[in-house]
Amino acid sequence: MKRAFLFPGQGAQVVGMGKDIYEKYDEAKKIYEEASNISGIDIKKLCFEGPEEELNKTENTQIAILTTSLAILEVLKAKGIQADIATGLSLGEYGALIYSGIIRFEDGIKLIQKRGYYMGNLLPNETYAMAAVIGLDSEKIEEVCKEISKKGKFIVVANYNCKVQTVISGEEEAIEKATEMLKSMGAKRVLKLNTSGPFHTIKLEKAKEAYEKELENVNFHVNEEIKVIKNIDGTYYHKGDNIKEILANHIISPVRFDKAIQLMEEEKVEEYVEIGPGRTLTGFIKKENKEANTYNISNLETLEAYLEK
Repeated sequence: MKRAFLFPGQGAQVVGMGKDIYEKYDEAKKIYEEASNISGIDIKKLCFEGPEEELNKTENTQIAILTTSLAILEVLKAKGIQADIATGLSLGEYGALIYSGIIRFEDGIKLIQKRGYYMGNLLPNETYAMAAVIGLDSEKIEEVCKEISKKGKFIVVANYNCKVQTVISGEEEAIEKATEMLKSMGAKRVLKLNTSGPFHTIKLEKAKEAYEKELENVNFHVNEEIKVIKNIDGTYYHKGDNIKEILANHIISPVRFDKAIQLMEEEKVEEYVEIGPGRTLTGFIKKENKEANTYNISNLETLEAYLEK
């Protein structure tokens, strides 16, 4: 059976995530302890106790979600459960890269710590917002962004999540204008997101430049036995790819999870397993294919139900 592992991105975090799995499985406990030692952050305390305000800071969120996902992954691996394909949403791609062996665990933790810090702190001074547009074709959304941009306002598509959900990012005023226009064009909903910056846009160029220097210190090893889908274009990583350039550009480029879904469908994936907090990614899969066989593993109950299955 062809299985895909999916790793969630920012926004999935919740205080208490991973606690019950940590308490039962030594494999999970080891991951939290190793990640804390590498980063110098008490990740266990951050995930299990918060406070929410601290957990929601980008510099903390990214490493907390990744560690929780990797802790659950380690339990699955110990039970002999493997995947043919791995992918994630934004920071979630690092879970896929570590799983496949493209990035070593220690390097992955160090990178995501720096990535989260730069994305959370090297932001432009202006006020930006992001919004999810539901129920409208992405081409129409692109047209609206171009029309508003012609009037001197910054607004672009930041995430192509699936056919019926696209995220826009831009100046607060531009997002408000786009919201009105998109609703009048038939969007079912336009939901403002709780984010701290215009992620996956050119406005994070400073963060990208700082992160490039961190990537110089890392060696990458593409293992094509476990295929990893890139966010940047929805294709697989291959030997010969300039991974440093890909991961740096990832910060300022739109996420193409819609293309990842399309590729997994073409590959005839039979089981999709989301590893980590939330159920966002399997939700996107279900929007594309209601018959898809999906599982979410975010706590002890869902983990044990999956293992039993």
